[in-house]
Amino acid sequence: MRQPFPPDFLWGCATSAYQIEGSPLADGAGVSNWHRFVRTPGRVAGGDTGDVACDHYRRMKDDVALMRELGLTAYRFSIAWSRVLPEGRGRVNAAGLGFYERLVDELLANGITPMATLHHWDLPAVLDDRGGWLSPDMPGWFADYAQVCFKALDDRVPLWTTLNEPWVIADQGYMHGNLAPGHKSAYEAAIVAHRLMQAHAAGVQAYRAVGRHKIGLVVNIEPKHVAPDATDADRHAAQLADAYMNRQYLDPALLGTYPDELREVFGEAWPDWPAAEVQALKVPIDFLGLNYYTRAVVRHDPKAWPLPVAPQRQPGGIYTETGWELHPQSLADTLVWMHERYGGLPLYVTENGAAFYDPPAAINGEVNDPLRVHYLRTHIAAVQDAMARGADMRGYFAWSLFDNLEWALGFAKRFGLVHVDFQTLQRTPKASARYYADVIASHGAALDQPS
Repeated sequence: MRQPFPPDFLWGCATSAYQIEGSPLADGAGVSNWHRFVRTPGRVAGGDTGDVACDHYRRMKDDVALMRELGLTAYRFSIAWSRVLPEGRGRVNAAGLGFYERLVDELLANGITPMATLHHWDLPAVLDDRGGWLSPDMPGWFADYAQVCFKALDDRVPLWTTLNEPWVIADQGYMHGNLAPGHKSAYEAAIVAHRLMQAHAAGVQAYRAVGRHKIGLVVNIEPKHVAPDATDADRHAAQLADAYMNRQYLDPALLGTYPDELREVFGEAWPDWPAAEVQALKVPIDFLGLNYYTRAVVRHDPKAWPLPVAPQRQPGGIYTETGWELHPQSLADTLVWMHERYGGLPLYVTENGAAFYDPPAAINGEVNDPLRVHYLRTHIAAVQDAMARGADMRGYFAWSLFDNLEWALGFAKRFGLVHVDFQTLQRTPKASARYYADVIASHGAALDQPS
């Protein structure tokens, strides 16, 4: 028999500002690094931009009404730094901050708990021009920005997160150059990872000075597995990959150390930070957020860079449109690992979802997405499994509420529970949205229904 979810368990969906809001320069907002990045030829599939996206900035009230219709009890959103501080620092743009005040008020009026993320990849361009995440001043800039948000919203926002997926910023933004700002340097990536963790620590400290509720960190974890016939080289490569992607951010934030393997991963690019400086990254937080999408089965590949690792597609596996294997067991195992390694902190699944092929438009007012329904059912069941194994689970947020701008993939990949026609901006809840609504209404009992 499944373990019941706690009565106060939060059922939500997650989004991010640049992916859904549109109107990026409205009402005095400043330019972000993503506003510039999407205008660089060849960077984003189809030349897509977030200029309109889902037009959430202008349709917010209707979107919150849709959340209420689906029965969501929580909503995770991010704040666009350049809306609040157009110059990155100093002058507060009251109109930009006012949008998030209205959003929070609307959520609360509809019985939906807000969870606010301070930074989901979109950095004010003026700060990018001053070095961005390479600058030693960034932690202070971030803390100042965070304090502005705390002072305006903490009386109504009970849950805050500092950074969303710092690994993606460092790896995709500075190591491989696939995302903003588009750099490609192991030397830069090693510095950026450290600056991000310094910013996280500074943000938490700023919250302790003025905040009244709870603050945490959101990381993306991709378990690194090896095949049954793995060699010692395969196992070592998987260990390096795990250190680089999964422990590089959690260990300093929660243990005050970096994984030893990073010296091998980065080689001469590793700065070998002073121990006291690393220890200072350990600042107590109230919860951890896990963004989980897939696992990776890997083998040693000496030609791969920066890690000697190559993923192996699994025979018989179900794969999403982004090439990610559907593997709910790894979600349960990861939650238990986080619980055991990091001291039993309260845990939220802050993102979990999949891009499957969806019809480009609703047919007779419906969008059927049976694979996504199956994905939700099996992964929410995995959360129950983790609870039964001791993990302190507090909530689950599906990614994403809407089909949206999937960063460098443009509008080509759809993760939403709600279909968006990007010509008309019509919202149509998919079958997965209706299923999730049933799960919420039944507090998990609908998981036992066949998908």
